[in-house]
Amino acid sequence: MYNSKVIEIFNNPKNVGELKGANGIGTVGNEACGDIMKLYLKIDDKGIIQDASFKTFGCAAAIVSSSVATEMIKGKSIEEALKLENQQIIDYLGGLPDNKIHCSILAKEAITEAIKDYKNKMAKKAKKALNELKNLKAIKNAKSSKINKDKKA
Repeated sequence: MYNSKVIEIFNNPKNVGELKGANGIGTVGNEACGDIMKLYLKIDDKGIIQDASFKTFGCAAAIVSSSVATEMIKGKSIEEALKLENQQIIDYLGGLPDNKIHCSILAKEAITEAIKDYKNKMAKKAKKALNELKNLKAIKNAKSSKINKDKKA
């Protein structure tokens, strides 16, 4: 059913487990087969994926696809990672049985979800920083206004 490369990666998957300090987490699942994939990304301020890991509940193809996906996106920008297609995972593995292709699709979807999570967190951070800046300006303006009133008095 599986080729020797898939079996080798299944026996020695890389990047397994929760990634401490992950700032992008994506969870996807396939109800039909029961596979659940959780991908963790650590992305730097320049949008480069510094590290990636996964926790997958599923078949050998799901675990192998998760492992390969994390390896393929490390060191890439988030834009490059989003361009990764499930066929690239399949090709790297030397193929997957037709009924296991969905596992490579899950890996692609997990990457997309983790990056979406990262972008949402960064947007919230930026919004918070902007609000703090507005508050500081308001305080500065209020103090300036009070100083001007005191000078006129």
